[in-house]
Amino acid sequence: MVHLREMRADEFSGFVTYFVPDYAAEISSNYDLDLDAARARAERELKEDLGMGVETPNQALLCIVKTGDESDTPIGYLWCKPDKLGESVFISDFCILHPHRGKGYARSALTALEAKFAEAGYCEARLRVATDNIIAERLYLAAGFRPTGTNMRKAFEKSEP
Repeated sequence: MVHLREMRADEFSGFVTYFVPDYAAEISSNYDLDLDAARARAERELKEDLGMGVETPNQALLCIVKTGDESDTPIGYLWCKPDKLGESVFISDFCILHPHRGKGYARSALTALEAKFAEAGYCEARLRVATDNIIAERLYLAAGFRPTGTNMRKAFEKSEP
């Protein structure tokens, strides 16, 4: 249904265009920041993590493409970090773009991801899902992922100087 391919340098800006506002919304929702501050944080973190774009070492930036689509246009993205020991791959970000959602592409992409990394000798995929992203959580559970813990936070009250 879909296949994965390496992201090309000219496609990185399309990934950034999707990723920054999406991640900023998650940061704002989960960390009590206004959208402008959340966007600045998302941009800073992206620069820190993927400062060399598709050439960033130890990162896998993949495009999700419909099988048989001659245009080879991405319908989504997967950003992964394979560990140096070759045991696990951490999914940093996964997205099926809005016009293509609800058609089974997400599940197919996860299957393709598993096949790609299992063939390379990896034995598991890991990820973090935001607690308010119920649709993603359901997808991951249906795809065989199991919870391993719970992320928690507590904001401190600001003290007056």
